[in-house]
Amino acid sequence: MNANCLKIFTTVTPETKTASFGLPGGWNATNFTGILLTIMDQEMINYYRIEKAIGFMTENFKSQPDLDEIAKMVYLSPFHFQRLFVDWVGISPKKFLQYLTVDFLRDKIRETSNMMEAAEIVGLSSQSRVHDLFVGIEGVTPNQYKNSGKGLEIFYGYHSSPFGMCFIAVAEKGICALNFIDEERKRNEFELFSQQWHFATLIHKPDFTQPYVKRLFNPVQNSPDGLQLLAQGTDFQIKVWEALLKIPFGSVASFRQIANAIGHPDAARAVGTAAGKNTILYLIPCHRIIAEDGTMGNYHTGKVRKKAMIGWEMAQTQL
Repeated sequence: MNANCLKIFTTVTPETKTASFGLPGGWNATNFTGILLTIMDQEMINYYRIEKAIGFMTENFKSQPDLDEIAKMVYLSPFHFQRLFVDWVGISPKKFLQYLTVDFLRDKIRETSNMMEAAEIVGLSSQSRVHDLFVGIEGVTPNQYKNSGKGLEIFYGYHSSPFGMCFIAVAEKGICALNFIDEERKRNEFELFSQQWHFATLIHKPDFTQPYVKRLFNPVQNSPDGLQLLAQGTDFQIKVWEALLKIPFGSVASFRQIANAIGHPDAARAVGTAAGKNTILYLIPCHRIIAEDGTMGNYHTGKVRKKAMIGWEMAQTQL
């Protein structure tokens, strides 16, 4: 199959188990249903190449691979890979890698403490400016949802994004899910979402959800009006998620900093658990939490995507 082609479902249904991306290195698909077509979707193809390159660069950081080696890993010429990378993030691969070094990230953690304190002073404790995009959370516990969620309609769709294919679900009160597809893991994002919101009626309507995706990743070009999130979680989880919104775009914080911010200084491990329960990725920016020593820690859809998100955001602040 041509390496520039991407396989996706024209219609994604609850029965869909996996999709296949026709990329070098093998993105295998098994046990799926639906209509499968080969189409050109350059944004997604480019991201998966970049993700593979970021993984290679960070794994081999000490040996300092040159541009030729990195480009070879994604089946491109050095010229085309450099241009592809700059088009995605606005800076060179070499500069991007500097944002992901342990020393640099440790320094960013120290900066974030001051920035989060400043946000408190000016009254931004419950909302975050995500590169010209204001985000607020309406939290609901599972029991509250059980009593009030009947009759709720939720529209969902699959769309391309700067970080690969994403799954998004939107109700009248706000966005209630945003996840990124990792083809090396089990495709269960719809199954998990439908279990969490089982009282609601779920409707596949990508023409409704597409404008939300555009606003998320192109806030400067689109309306800067706020986005509301409908998050289902315990009181502690919602408190953690609200604290994550204080981490500025292009910055990182440690688990301990978030624990301190919510008044539970000894709950760093519990903060990590709460972050792992977040189902509205990127907008509730759990990717911005790293360990105090500057290492990445885990992420829902893999450490490489977390690195891509952190480096991409940091680069945007410099453009």
